[in-house]
Amino acid sequence: MQDFTPIQQQDDTDAKEKADSSQVSSQSYAEPPLPKYNYGMERVLVVEDDRAVQRALKRLFESKGYGVDIAGSGTAALELFQNAPPSVVLLDLRLPGASGKEVCREIKSKNPSLPVIVLSATTDVVDKVLLLELGADDYVTKPFSPRELLARVQGALRRSARSGTVSDLFVFGNISVDFTKMELKRAGQPISLTAQEFKVLKFFSQNLERVVTREELLNEVWGYQNYPSTRTVDNHILKLRQKIEKDPAFPVHFRTVHGTGYKFVR
Repeated sequence: MQDFTPIQQQDDTDAKEKADSSQVSSQSYAEPPLPKYNYGMERVLVVEDDRAVQRALKRLFESKGYGVDIAGSGTAALELFQNAPPSVVLLDLRLPGASGKEVCREIKSKNPSLPVIVLSATTDVVDKVLLLELGADDYVTKPFSPRELLARVQGALRRSARSGTVSDLFVFGNISVDFTKMELKRAGQPISLTAQEFKVLKFFSQNLERVVTREELLNEVWGYQNYPSTRTVDNHILKLRQKIEKDPAFPVHFRTVHGTGYKFVR
């Protein structure tokens, strides 16, 4: 399979030119051959104001069979999202117009199951935590390998497809959930949940009475494989208990498995 140079350094270089070792990202990791998938015409929405990065990403994903739409600002991204719904969004944080964080919040409020992968030069943990809270599915720091980015996109699309194979209606106790409409009722009364809380609840609905570790939740729900803290999982479980459980101090549904993680009991 053809190798590519990191995105930031790939602007006008012929894709067939062999990458010089000085152009490779300093982050070391194994790069096994990527599996082949029949993508059809799944569309990638690239939200990035750097023209060189736009060209590199467009060339990369079109070579793998994706359709690619480009938005150079947050405002343009939201217009494209409404008019030509994508399969996955690659979102830079620093944008003219609406910020990347605002774009992520708006997209996830309208379509919580749409994968959003954030691209940013910053390594600030605060930004990563905020994007997790907003519902972003993954976070890739520049410079990065296009091969790694392809793998991240594939993983996000697989998780999205897998979550779409189960019923979007879920009932337990006095709780009824419609994941498509993002509506939850407790004893007939509507309860407000964030986009990320719906994603956590849906994952548990797919894994009834199975012990799930915090690391698995971060990987499968948030899409993070090397996240610096698992406290964000605990915070989301706490909020779900407060909104759903009859007595949050003695939860019936969201049970803690000490030293491991959590188990959801219907």
